[in-house]
Amino acid sequence: MPDPRFAKFDYPGRLIAVEGIDGSGKSTQLRLLKRWLEQQRLKVYLSEWNSSELVKSATRRGKHTNLLTPTTFSLIHATDFADRYDRHLVPLLRAGYLVLCDRYIFTAFARDVVRGCPPEWVRSIYSFATLPDLTFFFRTNLEVSLQRIRDSRRELKYFEAGMDLKLSSDIEESYRIFQSRLLEQYLAMSGEFGFHEIDANRSIEVQQHEVRRIVAAHIPLENYVA
Repeated sequence: MPDPRFAKFDYPGRLIAVEGIDGSGKSTQLRLLKRWLEQQRLKVYLSEWNSSELVKSATRRGKHTNLLTPTTFSLIHATDFADRYDRHLVPLLRAGYLVLCDRYIFTAFARDVVRGCPPEWVRSIYSFATLPDLTFFFRTNLEVSLQRIRDSRRELKYFEAGMDLKLSSDIEESYRIFQSRLLEQYLAMSGEFGFHEIDANRSIEVQQHEVRRIVAAHIPLENYVA
């Protein structure tokens, strides 16, 4: 049954989103899914969170100077999403594409609320958006996600560790506190929005096999041949 809090569009395309805490491996899984769909010569487009050219520079400057309040953070990300949604996502869904989103509105619902924004206010900002046809939530242990980040780069990022919230002077401890709060928000949303939970502590291959199986079971892929 459609959620009356969000827009409902009857477009031929299908929207697939992935969510999870930082280091969950969701981006890797989405790119593998994209490659698999492309190999079948399907019409596919991938969009990433916070990637709009319209507001990217403003976000970067705000983070660099540490001038973003939780409300400003929320509104900038909502502006970024609205721009991508209007200029890329909706036209491609209308054109019959499989649109893959590396993070969707649920990222804002988790991060903005943890940073102190009222939940209903945050959700009302994104009421213009349609809910995905499939949302995968990659659920992983905090220590696993932290180790994956350590393996991929030298240090944690200031905002992914929630250092702006002054949770701890130690960046790894701040990461654990902040990401555990995000995880609580995702778990609460999982039942509400019907997430397909994927055990992200398992191997890449096992996870990808499950993702492909779910996609093939819920979406008639033969309808999206380029």
